[in-house]
This record gives sequence, C-alpha cells and structure tokens, in this order.
Amino acid sequence: MGSGSWSTNVYDAAASFRRSSGKSAFDYSDRMRHAGRSMKVHADLDPHGVTTRESRDSDEHPTSVAISVLFDVTGSMGSVPRELQSKLPALFGLLLRKGYAEHPQIMFGAIGDATCDRVPLQVGQFESDNRMDAHLGNIILEGGGGGQVKESYELAMYFMARHTAIDCLEKRGRKGYLFIIGDENPYKAVDAGQVRDVIGDRLGERIPTTEILAELQRMYHVFFIIPAGAAHARESAVLDTWRALLGERVIELDDLGLACETIALTIGILEDSIDLDEGLDDLRDLGADAAVAPVSKALARIRPTDARPLANPDGGVARL
Repeated sequence: MGSGSWSTNVYDAAASFRRSSGKSAFDYSDRMRHAGRSMKVHADLDPHGVTTRESRDSDEHPTSVAISVLFDVTGSMGSVPRELQSKLPALFGLLLRKGYAEHPQIMFGAIGDATCDRVPLQVGQFESDNRMDAHLGNIILEGGGGGQVKESYELAMYFMARHTAIDCLEKRGRKGYLFIIGDENPYKAVDAGQVRDVIGDRLGERIPTTEILAELQRMYHVFFIIPAGAAHARESAVLDTWRALLGERVIELDDLGLACETIALTIGILEDSIDLDEGLDDLRDLGADAAVAPVSKALARIRPTDARPLANPDGGVARL
C-alpha cells in the first residue's frame, strides 16, 4: 500500500459532505455502537488473518517512511482519534510542506482490552493519500476497557512486530516510527489465546511484553505518548512502567489535542530534518502559537543521534 498523495482539498471536501449529510467523521463507529452483539471491526481494519501490512517504495514514493499511530480508545482516551482526524491537515503540513519526511506512509490503529472488549485491536493500512482519513474514520470507538488499568498494548506490539513489512528498513536500514497513545499499562505478556482469536496466529506459549517490545524496536522507533498528570498515571505508576520499558521515548503531553504536532516534530528531529527550535518556529509559521510551549516541554529530551541507518559491513541491511 502507499500509493497516491495527500490532498487537503479532498479532506475538506469530504468533511463538507459529512456535515451536509449530518454524519460525523466516525460514522461507522456511530452505527456499530448501536449494533450491540452485532458490533464488528470494519473489514479494512480487521487484523485477523492479515499476513502483512506493508509500507513499500514506488516510482511515486521512492523513499517511503513508515509511520504508525496506534491509540487507546477506551475510557477517557476516546477523544484522541477525533483530535487526530481533525488535525490530519496540520500533520501533513509539517511532514510534507516543511520537509520533515518526503514520502510518509501513515497507518492508524486502535487498541482496546482483549480480555473484555469486542474489538480489542484495529489496524489500518500504510497510506500516502486520503485513504488514511477513511481508515481512521472506520475505527470503532468502543470506549470499553476492563477497569484494571491495563489495555492490550502488547497485542498491538505483536501485530506490528510480526505482521508489518517496511521498505525504509529493508532497503535503507532506517527504522519506521510507531507512536502509541494511551494512559494505562500493558499486560505482562502476549497471550497465546488472544493472538489466536484476534490475529489468527498459533503460538506455542505466551511472549513476555519485554521480549516482543525488543523485537518491535528492531523495526521501529517506538514512542508512548501519555497525557501529563493523567489520573491513571498517578494512581497506578503507569508512567513508571512505560519509562522502564521505553526510557526517554515516553512523551508526556499536557494536551493530547497536540498529538499530531508532537508526532510530526518528533519525526522531523529523528530524521535530522530539523532541530527542536526550528520545529517550534514551524508551528508558529502555521499559526499554532499555543502549541509551542507544551510541545517544547514534551520533546525536550528527543535527540536524532540513534536514528542512523543500520547496515551490515557488506552494505546489506541489518535486521538487528
């Protein structure tokens, strides 16, 4: 996947059509939330039986960059996809017009709780054009969760580690980017039964979360974006858990409505297209002055030093 190009005009036209027809940007979710036991993941986002979600080069996009944004849709996090959808033009304004990544291919997905939710994992395709808006809009905002301050982040990590293929790594030795947005802990291990039921793979035994994360980090720069001062973070040491897993790749953000800007600047910094001060100037140029202080605070520790290509001595790509 990943053909075509993003158009803000197409995005605006789709938004205008939805307004005139009285539909929200998440019409599929609106319909499914009234479906009761008939609720089911949209066919384009169903991870079951998926061999590979691919980010591939083409004549149109010869140096693709794989970017994945997976977010918790339970409880208080349900507003995040709506914010992301409304900020897509801003995200592409920074990535493309400001030159942070010349050929981004973006995948959106949603995470719930595989112990109790009907739709615990939804994963779109890597796209370069407005189809990503459609994938985002087909995500079900289930709003469930089990109340144990845990969600199935590790199940999403498993899918990304074993069911994605990205040319930026395979051809150029450059990792893709994975941003997980949430406010709870992962479970301690990938459950074999959940993998079978949700994804369709047969595992002999469960996989510790630390192991699947290490496997995932060989392919992606993995970040966890958490709302600063979130109730769960205070009550359950969620921040400490993610710091232990990801270190400085945990981004505390005062306003999750600024997730798109934060993601774009993080990519720009790691791609060595900008430094933080230049990125903040770009936000001002876009009229997003209110975003400057919180994004600056959130990204103060991000550096480009570990984003260099991985290569074998003979020039081949190292799949470390």
